[in-house]
Amino acid sequence: MKRDICVIVPTIREYECLRSYFGNARDHGFDLSRLHVVLVTEDFCETDAMQAMLDDEGVSGDVFDGSRREEWYADHDVAEYAHVVPDASHAETSFGLLYMWAHDEFDYGFFIDDDTLPHPDEDFFGTHMQNLAFEGEIESVSADERWVNVLYQNADDHGLYPRGYPYSAMGETVETGTTEIDGGDVVASQGLWTNVPDLDAVRILMDGDLEGQAQTRTSSEDFGDDFVAARGNYLTVCSMNLAFRREVIPAFYQLPMDDNEWNVGRFDDIWSGVFLKRACDILDKRIYNGAPLCEHNKAPRSTFDDLNNEVPGLELNEHLWRIIDSVEPAVPRAAQSAEPSAVEVAGDADDYAVVFEAMGRELADGDWEEYTNGAFFNHVGEYMLDWVECLATLGSDAGLETDRAQIVADD
Repeated sequence: MKRDICVIVPTIREYECLRSYFGNARDHGFDLSRLHVVLVTEDFCETDAMQAMLDDEGVSGDVFDGSRREEWYADHDVAEYAHVVPDASHAETSFGLLYMWAHDEFDYGFFIDDDTLPHPDEDFFGTHMQNLAFEGEIESVSADERWVNVLYQNADDHGLYPRGYPYSAMGETVETGTTEIDGGDVVASQGLWTNVPDLDAVRILMDGDLEGQAQTRTSSEDFGDDFVAARGNYLTVCSMNLAFRREVIPAFYQLPMDDNEWNVGRFDDIWSGVFLKRACDILDKRIYNGAPLCEHNKAPRSTFDDLNNEVPGLELNEHLWRIIDSVEPAVPRAAQSAEPSAVEVAGDADDYAVVFEAMGRELADGDWEEYTNGAFFNHVGEYMLDWVECLATLGSDAGLETDRAQIVADD
């Protein structure tokens, strides 16, 4: 079996959770030889133990702390773009995307957070792969505020809105219908979560919890049929339980958070989801939501610490989607002869690069002084443009032979 899946896991402590995912694969007959795991960690972490865990499980993989990431950038001639991946931040999952891009054998990627576990009765990897191959009729959800709450199915009982959902879009009127999806149209599969819901700090405080978790919990009964958000509607995309096709990488950059002069954090996957959803709407693609569920076991921590990280970007989060929604990029490269993009990549990925570059230019060149920390939008836009340039420099065949040899060694 071809090793065609890159599993990207940011971790500093709970890497042993991956044994449960590997066990789930074995229990459900999913071929682990398809996986190559990239653990993105820090110099102060147990890198040798992480590699030993992968070896003990018989699963191909690499461990990249900060020092090894620097070596990788230099070896692949992209050291000048190392800044696009912030250190000691959840957004360093972007390094996994660069690694995946450098190895064109990977057709699919997975994001897994280290504070999650698979549900034993669900085929975690197999269900995500089925979702990416889905064709047929599926529930389509829309709202008058143009935002779909991914927890909408039992919201009348629990009243939850996920992290990143704009406050101005609350109190929405939800409508459901059905839509037909062709094979290959699903480019991302977002699995949802039981136990600790993925909420922002303000909502956790409103739920009476000072340890960053929320008193209200979710269970399997809170989720019904799988669904997609209708065209023109946005949704929160959380990277703790997510699979995607390689082609979306140019438009799926996990935004630079934490290490910036505005102290904006906690919106890396949320904003990347806004960009991806806009790209999907333009390119007639879909984000699938629902199964497989994972169990989210968020460790206790100060809710106020999270609040301090989120407050600098809260106002920006209310406006980002409207700015992006106004971007109308040129016809994708496959059908255009107008001014070329800065990015030259293969196949469908080129379309995503064109769309993403247009969004990046809108943010980089805009005047956002009316918003608190509005200059962070310019910063994000500049980094988005650096991202597409980095991918162009890296190329889909830029991986070193030593890396390739390690990836195929177990075949």
